[in-house]
Amino acid sequence: CGCCPQSEVLALERQVFDFLGYQWAPILANFFHIIIVILGLFGTIQYRPRYIVVYTVWAALWVAWNVFIICFYLDVGGLSKDSDLLTFNISAHHSWWSEHGPGCVRKEMPQAPGVRTTESHSYITVMGCLMDYQYIEVVHSGTQILVALLGFVYACYVVSAITEEEDSFDFIGGFDPFPLYHVNEKPSHLLLKPMYL
Repeated sequence: CGCCPQSEVLALERQVFDFLGYQWAPILANFFHIIIVILGLFGTIQYRPRYIVVYTVWAALWVAWNVFIICFYLDVGGLSKDSDLLTFNISAHHSWWSEHGPGCVRKEMPQAPGVRTTESHSYITVMGCLMDYQYIEVVHSGTQILVALLGFVYACYVVSAITEEEDSFDFIGGFDPFPLYHVNEKPSHLLLKPMYL
C-alpha cells in the first residue's frame, strides 16, 4: 500500500499519546491498525491481493472509528468527551493532550496534610492552552481519516493491478486475447496438408 508507511508512523505516534493518557479503547484500535497495516504492506510486497483486501476493509472500518472519535471529542449525539468510555470505565484518565497541549501550564493543587492514600487524587488545573485538547484529538483523527482514504484508494488500485496482471498472464499461447506477437492466420483452404505417398 502506498500510504501504509505514513499510516504506520501516524498510528505509532497516536499509540504513544494514547498510552500516555491511558486511553484503552484507542490503544486496542491502534494496535489492530498497526497489525493490519503491516499485513497490507506484506500483501503489497508479496503480491497477495487477499491481504490487501483485508487492509482495504480495515481502512473503511478505521475511517468509521476515527469519525466516532471526532464525534466523541466534539460531544456529538449524546457522546461526551468527559465520559470514561475510551478507558472502558477502568480509570478516570482522559486525553494526554488535556493537560499537556501546546502552551498549557499544568498546576497541581496540594492535598490537605496527612490525607495521603494510594487512591487519593490531587486536583489539577490547566491554563493557557493555545488549542483545546479536543481539537488536537479531532486533528489527529482527521489526519488518520485522510491517510486511510488515500490508502483505501491506493489499495483498491493495487488489488485491481495485481488481479489484472494475473488474468492477462500468457504462457505460450495462453489465455491472453491480445498477445505481444500476432500470427497471421491463413484461411483454411490455403493450409498445407500432409501428402501420403
